[in-house]
Amino acid sequence: MGIVTLTLLVGVFYLLLWYPQYRRSKNHRELMNGLQKGDEIITVGGLLGKIAKIEDDFITLTISPNVDISIQRDSVTATIPKGTLK
Repeated sequence: MGIVTLTLLVGVFYLLLWYPQYRRSKNHRELMNGLQKGDEIITVGGLLGKIAKIEDDFITLTISPNVDISIQRDSVTATIPKGTLK
């Protein structure tokens, strides 16, 4: 009886904690791999901008005319529909 309870507890633990975290990290990885020049993004800090250049680990982000910043690629939270920043 103890083995069944332990197995059930591990199964519930997996479904409630590990699997949702795995899905979030998988979705973030797909987002990082799908970024392209010209995409409009939101960063972890709340900055909105358009991607000007993508390098290995860094992205050059245009946040206003003539203002470019470099951010780490992993700090991108989401993409937004094109034309939102106008």
